[in-house]
This record gives sequence, structure tokens and C-alpha cells, in this order.
Amino acid sequence: MVSTGQRLGHHPALTAVILTNRPLMGDLGSCEQAMRAKDAIGQYGERVAARHLLQAGWTVLDRNWRCPEGELDIVATDGAVLMICEVKTRSTDAFGDPCQAVNWRKARRIRHLAACWLAANEDSWAEVRFDVISVLRQPSGAALVRHLEGAF
Repeated sequence: MVSTGQRLGHHPALTAVILTNRPLMGDLGSCEQAMRAKDAIGQYGERVAARHLLQAGWTVLDRNWRCPEGELDIVATDGAVLMICEVKTRSTDAFGDPCQAVNWRKARRIRHLAACWLAANEDSWAEVRFDVISVLRQPSGAALVRHLEGAF
């Protein structure tokens, strides 16, 4: 631990002002727990969405495809059409439909990531479509799934 006023280098302005080794912004443990819960809900929604697509006759080519610039939730095809699918999952609709979380910035980012995916894959498709699947987790029973085809 660095104590107050201790030099951190050769420059006179580089002095530490750390008084304690405790986190400055609340309990990080509860933050981490909230992130894990959010990740678990997202993973649940992606599993539900993938199952929905498989039952509808789509072939899932990639799930959680990553590159240095981001991640695509689901990439699927029905043969001629390549679908890039963003999945939004919520445990309540108190803040609106989960699909409403896909704004123009998110859509632009997904389009860019789709171009990266296409550059990394050799196949070609007659059409590339961008869909959003909304998964609303219910207190009991099956989740409510809404598939918006050609959402953006």
C-alpha cells in the first residue's frame, strides 16, 4: 500500500493520495454479484433464443461470436438468408420491452460486427438480415419470446 504523500516517480507532482486499501465506491462484491446475475439472465435468454430459432428451422452457425471489436449473440441461416440476431433478455418489463434496448448506436455496432463476421467467413448469402429476439423471463413457466425479423 502507498501512504499519503509518498512519491510515485521522479516527477514532483506524482504523489499518492491513497489513504486506505478499501474500494472507493461501495462494496465491489455486490457489484460483481449483480454483474454475474445479469450475465446469467443474458445467457439464459440466448439459450432460449437459440432453441426458438432451431425449432423454427434455422441453423445456428455461431453463438457469442467474438472479435476484438465486440460480440454477436447469434448468427444463423436458413440456407439463403444469413441472420444476425441480437438477443435482449429481461426478468421484468418494468422498463419496457427488451427490444427497446436496441437503439441506433447498438444497431450500428451490430452492423459493423456483422461485416467483421462476414470477412472472417467464406460463405455467401443472398440476403443478410438483422433480427432482435426479446426474451421476457416469467416468474414461472416458459419465457415470453418475441422475434422481430428485419428489426434494423
